[in-house]
Amino acid sequence: MKLLLLIAFIYSGFLYAETIDNQLLKKAKAFEKNRNYKEAMQIYKQIALKQYEKTEISKSQKTTKVLKEADKFEKIRKKFFKKHIKIQDKQTSNTLEQMIIRDFGLYPYKTNYLLPITFDTKAKNDRKQYETKFQFSFEKPLFYNSFGLNETISFGYTQKSYWQTTEDSSPFRESNYQPEVFVTFPYGNKDSALKAYKISLLHESNGQGDEKSRSWNRVYLESYFQLTNLVFVPRIWYRIPEDENSDDNKDIEKYLGYGDITLIYPYKNHTFELKLRNNLRTSNNKGSAEFNWTFPLPSFLDFANSFGYFQVFTGYGDSLIDYDRQINKIGFGIAFSR
Repeated sequence: MKLLLLIAFIYSGFLYAETIDNQLLKKAKAFEKNRNYKEAMQIYKQIALKQYEKTEISKSQKTTKVLKEADKFEKIRKKFFKKHIKIQDKQTSNTLEQMIIRDFGLYPYKTNYLLPITFDTKAKNDRKQYETKFQFSFEKPLFYNSFGLNETISFGYTQKSYWQTTEDSSPFRESNYQPEVFVTFPYGNKDSALKAYKISLLHESNGQGDEKSRSWNRVYLESYFQLTNLVFVPRIWYRIPEDENSDDNKDIEKYLGYGDITLIYPYKNHTFELKLRNNLRTSNNKGSAEFNWTFPLPSFLDFANSFGYFQVFTGYGDSLIDYDRQINKIGFGIAFSR
C-alpha cells in the first residue's frame, strides 16, 4: 500500500509539473497571438530554462567517482600544458595539447594503433612476410603530489602483438607485454627546454616458454625537452641482473644497447616520430630506427580521435623474439591515440 502511495505521489508530481508547463505554454501562445512578442518570448525562455535544468540534473546524476578522478588528472595536465608548452601555431598547439592531456578515464600511454597490413622485406622460414600488427597501451594515475613535487605516480601497460593473418588458422606469432610503474616529475622552470622527466621500473616478456621465452627487467630515466615545435626524448636504462641459468637473452644489450632517443615533431594535424637506438659499440655495431607518421583520415573514414598511421622499422629489437635478428618492415593502418 505504501509503495502504491509513493508511486501515486511521484506520478502526481510529474502531472503537476506538466500541467504548469502547459499553462505557461498556453499563456505564451496567447501573448504571441495578440502580438505581445516580448511577453511571449519571456515565457518561452522560462520554459526552455526549466527543460535545460532538468537535463543538467539528469547528466549530473550519471557522473561517477571514476569520471571525477579522470577530470582531476585532465585538469592537472591542462595546467601543465598551459604553463610549460609554448607553440605559436594554433593547430600545432592543439595537436600537442591532445598528445599531452589524454583526457580519458584510463589515459592512453603509448600510441594505440592497428596495422592490418605489415610487410617484412626479408623472408623468414618461421613466418609469412605479411602479417597484422597492433599495440594498445594505457596509463592509470595512482597518486599525485605524494612527495610535494607535483609528481604523478602511475601504472602503465603496453602490449604489442604480431598476428599471422595470412597463415592457416591465423596464429599469433608473438606478443610482448610491458607492465611498468613510473613517476613523472614536471620541471619547475617554465622557461627551460626541459619540461619533465620520468623514472620507471619496467618488465618486458613475451609470455612463452622453453627456447622461445624472452624477458628482462629494467629501470630507466626518460627526459622531455621542447625545442620550438620539436620534442626531444632521450632515455637511458639499466638492466636488472638475472641469474645466469634462468636468463633467456643474456646478450640482449649487445643488440638493444642501453638507451634510445625519440624525436617528435607535431605539425598542424600531423605528428612525425623517429625513434633511434644503438648499442654504441665500435665493433659489431647494432641499432634500429623506427619512423611513425600520424595524419588526418579522409572524410569518409573520419572517426573521432582516430588517425591514419604509417610505420617503418629497420634494425634489431622490433620484438623480443627478434631482438638478435634484423627486421625491415613497413606497415599501414589506423592510430586511436597519439
